[in-house]
Amino acid sequence: MTREASVVDDTRVPARDTPRGLDVVAFAAVGLSVGLTILIGLLGPSTMVPGLAGPSWQPPYSFQARPDGHLVIAMAAVAIVLGGAGLAGALRSRWRPDPRWPLVAGCAAAVLLAFLPPSGSPDHLNYAAYGRLVTLGQNPYVTPPSALPADPVLGAVEEWTGVTSVYGPVATAVQALASFVGGDSVRLTVFVMALVNAAAFVGTALLIDRFTRGDADLRRRAALLWAANPLMIYHLAAGMHVDTLAVACMVAALTARGAASGLLLGVGIGVKLNAGLVALGPAWELRRSPGRLAVVAGTATATVLVIYGLAGSHVFDQVGAASKKVSFGTPWYLVKVGLQELFGSGSYSAWTQTGSLLLMVVLAWLILRAAPRDTAPVVAAGIVVAWLFAATYALPWYDGLAFALLAMASWPALEGFMIARVVVLSLGYLPAREAMRPEDLSWLKTVVRERAVPWSLLALTVALAWWAARAGARARRRSASAAPRP
Repeated sequence: MTREASVVDDTRVPARDTPRGLDVVAFAAVGLSVGLTILIGLLGPSTMVPGLAGPSWQPPYSFQARPDGHLVIAMAAVAIVLGGAGLAGALRSRWRPDPRWPLVAGCAAAVLLAFLPPSGSPDHLNYAAYGRLVTLGQNPYVTPPSALPADPVLGAVEEWTGVTSVYGPVATAVQALASFVGGDSVRLTVFVMALVNAAAFVGTALLIDRFTRGDADLRRRAALLWAANPLMIYHLAAGMHVDTLAVACMVAALTARGAASGLLLGVGIGVKLNAGLVALGPAWELRRSPGRLAVVAGTATATVLVIYGLAGSHVFDQVGAASKKVSFGTPWYLVKVGLQELFGSGSYSAWTQTGSLLLMVVLAWLILRAAPRDTAPVVAAGIVVAWLFAATYALPWYDGLAFALLAMASWPALEGFMIARVVVLSLGYLPAREAMRPEDLSWLKTVVRERAVPWSLLALTVALAWWAARAGARARRRSASAAPRP
């Protein structure tokens, strides 16, 4: 995929060599947000659940202070708000620092966080459990962690003990490798996965930096949107979510060519199925080159068939169940509650799934009409953003895929919508690790997550559709006026 054709909405403004007051505030907010994320890791609880039997490899990577849950949640909330505001301000700043500085600083933070206990959710315990099941000769797509509660790794799972794996075979293979190294130690297993996650985060940053290296302005924006993005550092580096692996594969696919691009697309889909939306970007860009399109599509399809074929038919069991779920923090939760009040507690999934698909198609059409160019990163970014806003089940770390694509596409308007979305959704999932929430903060779920966040995201979705419709209409008028007259 070509770098030169990737730029969208590249509005030039006079640059400044030295920062001014608001510039300093914005970049300081970004740095402080990342610093708070690191501090949460330093003060946070151990990866090992107290009281479990078995050896526990314990590197000196935490003070183990076990601070009050109120303090941790307050620190996380401040980090999220500061991070969102600082990132928005830094992207709008006319100060042009050397793009290598945010790149190096962000990568260093991601590496440091690999040596700290994960924070933000208990998903890392699920990953360790699914890898452990493989090393024990079990199928994680059939056997849940609760089947072997006495095992020191499987017994550490907090909220999803009875749920089989929803992740792709590539993610499961990484988890199994970590379990092979970690044995019956939760800490060592998680630490190995953290190193892989940090490598994926840094690798993505370097690939994006290489993709934008021909333009210092775009390179700086790209570094802010991914490597030094405090929101992504909070969720993907500190949170250690498997989404980081899928993002790395998809970014690599967009920077590769031919069969290599198809292979990487297939591997990314092997991490998480929904990452396959990115493949629509290369497909659109290569639509006028049938031979090249056939190579990429054929390689990607063959890779996916091999990966999922080796995993067996049960690999889709939990995916099918998950596709019918509605998470608290989406506008579809309001629809679900409304349907249940009208028709009782019966099935609502057909309505929400159909509505979600229709909304995604409409949003994607509106967003892509507003894009003056149709390169692979731009098309993929538009489709992924539409999916995120339309999905019935959404968590803030899912947004990492959109930020990586936007870093390659440079689409300032969509960047603003995504920053607002991830800030709102992140505040709704404080804490995502339910076991760490004090009882007197239950309103964070019943009021913020179940009411404030869905209504806020509904308003943001309407605003996105309104902006896209207007921007698309303006783009059409400009195209018509620029067309040669007979």
